[in-house]
Amino acid sequence: MGNSNGNTMQNILSAGHKEFMEKGFRDASLRNIVKEAGVTTGAFYGYFQSKEDLFDALVGKSARILMDRFKEAQVTFACLPNEEQLEQMGKISGDCMDWMVEYIYENFDAVKLLICCAEGTKYENFIHEMVEIEVDYTHRFVAVLRGLGQRVPDIDSQLEHILVSGMFSAFFEMVVHDMPRKQAVKYVKELRAFYTAGWEEIMGL
Repeated sequence: MGNSNGNTMQNILSAGHKEFMEKGFRDASLRNIVKEAGVTTGAFYGYFQSKEDLFDALVGKSARILMDRFKEAQVTFACLPNEEQLEQMGKISGDCMDWMVEYIYENFDAVKLLICCAEGTKYENFIHEMVEIEVDYTHRFVAVLRGLGQRVPDIDSQLEHILVSGMFSAFFEMVVHDMPRKQAVKYVKELRAFYTAGWEEIMGL
């Protein structure tokens, strides 16, 4: 009985993944999912409360792990002594990005759904949430730099948001375009170098 229940659950998850990947969450059909899984609608509701509940089962863990690791890196950097923040600029966030690449490729199917198919769910603003956090901690870093006597010019808020959004959109292009893992590692290294140099120029460092 336990094995049968396990098979049913896995069949629903597999069918959901297929349907969401092909159509995105908004256009995915619960009728198609239960048909593909070989179960009744009633059986489906024995495992999941809704189509969104199924999507959450597929992506929720990866979304939480990625976001928590990202927030941890931001807090860790902000808690450094002010003098060390200037010395460590880019290192902690760079290490975090490297970790994220490894995690993404170990959980690629879930992250692909999260990034490409989440419109209509609570995850549809996942990247935007990262952007807002990054902007907030950038402001804190600028305040630290000025406190250290660095003459950081005022940064146009719209330009700042565009730059940060561009960075995160570019980072997740590896997922959007199914980039091979080895290529993604090289890509992110070059992306980090590009944005680090750009921010140093803008901040007058």
